[in-house]
Amino acid sequence: MASSSSTAPEWKHDVFISFRGGDTRDNFTHFLYNKFYQKGIETFIDNQLNRGEEITPELLRAIEESMVAVIVFSPNYADSPWCLEELVHIMECKKAHGQNVLPVFYHVDPSDVVDQTGDFGKGFDRAKKEAQASADMRIVEKWIAALKDAANLSGFDSAVSRPDSTLINDIVNHVLKKLNHAPSNHPERAIGIESSVEQVEKLLNIKYPDVRIIGIWGMGGIGKTTIAEVIYERIYALFDSCHDPTYGPDRH
Repeated sequence: MASSSSTAPEWKHDVFISFRGGDTRDNFTHFLYNKFYQKGIETFIDNQLNRGEEITPELLRAIEESMVAVIVFSPNYADSPWCLEELVHIMECKKAHGQNVLPVFYHVDPSDVVDQTGDFGKGFDRAKKEAQASADMRIVEKWIAALKDAANLSGFDSAVSRPDSTLINDIVNHVLKKLNHAPSNHPERAIGIESSVEQVEKLLNIKYPDVRIIGIWGMGGIGKTTIAEVIYERIYALFDSCHDPTYGPDRH
């Protein structure tokens, strides 16, 4: 399995979803992906049905190039060596590059993920047998460490957030906040205007519910349009629909 590079990656995806296809491909993960899409969140999802024995370099690279990794722990997640390899690489990226990792416990108790018990543990036992057959028990130790580390992170539990639509909305809103605090896609544009951007952002957060328009006034050439564009890039995904004059049509 490839190791994480020591240099910071170039983010090409907002989100990578790690999931057990047989459990959630046609239900929860499908609807979660669609919600991300509706909110303009660029999401990598692997829908390959017939996976080989080893995780592909392309998939490892997709993990490394995603700003946020969402791990959907479902009852049979741990019986897939492929899923467990994804998990190990995700946790390596978190340690190496500070990647945001969000565990989602879907019909699984978080303690069962930490301790590999219950039905989740039975699935993990099946994966361990495959590793034993190949005489590679070192990878099992990595699997266990990654499961413990991921399950101890703050995440979402389907037993707490019901129904699924509520859980999905909570996840998407959480990810939007993470992305909204990330650097702009064009950080050089904010150089010299960050203080002005912060002032406008404060106006957007003030408790005046009747305010619908904020004007940016000043002489030509001082960066009014750039300020508006930087703020747009940071907040457009928070809305169901928006208009970006740079691209012309409404962006959904």
